[in-house]
Amino acid sequence: MASTIVETRGVTRHFGTVQAVQGVDLAVQAGELFGLIGHNGAGKSTLFKMMLGLLPVTAGEILIDGRPVNGPDFRDTRRRIGYLPENVVLYDNLTGLETLHFFADLKAVPRRDCAPLLDTVGLAPAAGRRVREYSKGMRQRLGFAQALLGTPRLLFLDEPTTGLDPAAIREFYRILKDLREQGVTMILTSHILAEIQERVDRLAILEDGRVRAVGTVQALREAMDLPVTLEIAGGAGLREQVARILAGLPVERLDETHDSLHIRLPREAKMPALARLTTLGETLRDLHVREPSLEDVFFGYRGQ
Repeated sequence: MASTIVETRGVTRHFGTVQAVQGVDLAVQAGELFGLIGHNGAGKSTLFKMMLGLLPVTAGEILIDGRPVNGPDFRDTRRRIGYLPENVVLYDNLTGLETLHFFADLKAVPRRDCAPLLDTVGLAPAAGRRVREYSKGMRQRLGFAQALLGTPRLLFLDEPTTGLDPAAIREFYRILKDLREQGVTMILTSHILAEIQERVDRLAILEDGRVRAVGTVQALREAMDLPVTLEIAGGAGLREQVARILAGLPVERLDETHDSLHIRLPREAKMPALARLTTLGETLRDLHVREPSLEDVFFGYRGQ
């Protein structure tokens, strides 16, 4: 079984009367790509900063690789951690390569590692340009490169695709896939739920500083018992035929758009409905099963 690399036990953080994080218990396994999602102010960034030792906990305990974040040995542990903050702040008068040299010196990493990292994140052609000439997406990629300095075994990525175009987002997740195959553990936050729902191994939903649910996307779907949608295309008279063969099943909605039908029904009725629909034979030209999206799951939990 995979070992636990990040563990929070009853972690709480108050800012005066504001309870930013309240009694959070989490366990992230080595090699996982773990997601943290929640609305603005849910406590994600505060939790990140406590895990990194940048903010003290009000109560509770955080262990990284078995060592307490506030313990005497954490300095050594932190050398194997990379962090990309939500808002990347860089020195505008330095070039991209000079920026990485600066962070490499701080992390006691050889400067020779910097140029290959710029190539990894697609910034090699801009290595000699001043950061003030960089677009927001380029600054984000440079921030990602500094997080990768020192070959970290644990990465904290706070809204990592902010400012990236679709091609850059795709490349970013390709890099994460490579890192995961190398055994790197990654914890990321994102407001773009469709972007991460097929990429994270597990995730936690935070609301008002508390963990509402933890699990795989599919497990959370099933726990919410959200309805599924069957989308089918067929020939003339399809609606009447479908209504007839699905009679007696708890169909919630049957909507027609052009030459396709959208059938919304409870999860437990999915397989019986599919079995009946296959009897349509050649009348049925196509069929898609639409599972609830991560966004549906997220708002489902928030609505409870």
